[in-house]
Amino acid sequence: MSLTVNEHRPNDDSELAGRALVSVRRALAEHHGEDGPVSLIVEGEKAPLAVPRQAIDLLVKILANIAAGQSVSIVPQHAELTTQQAAEILNVSRPFLVKLLDEGKIEFKRVGTHRRIRADSLLQYKHDDDARGRTEVAELIQLGQEMGLAR
Repeated sequence: MSLTVNEHRPNDDSELAGRALVSVRRALAEHHGEDGPVSLIVEGEKAPLAVPRQAIDLLVKILANIAAGQSVSIVPQHAELTTQQAAEILNVSRPFLVKLLDEGKIEFKRVGTHRRIRADSLLQYKHDDDARGRTEVAELIQLGQEMGLAR
């Protein structure tokens, strides 16, 4: 497999990801409902490359985030994160994260004097927190409608 790196401005990443996303989604739409491996044609190779569908689905998510101007990090589910890494993933300060840990809202373990947070525990907290936020917004909208403030 050959990898070609083209020089481009960093701002072009979102545009490039957007174009790639459209192409990948179009190709996947042609094989809608198929869960098996996806065949990729790689320039310079004689046979198509078989890639697990799960990897292609992840690629779609990565491209969508980059196209939207978001940064992307891949963390294995069983990885153990430092408090600083976990705080960066949640986009909060490290002291705020430590408070969440001390309140028992996120599972962690101690390694000597250091705290380690499993990525899957952190992501579960993030998922639950996002769901709570959506519920609260829905309740506020409903309250506003009941009070005649919103339509």
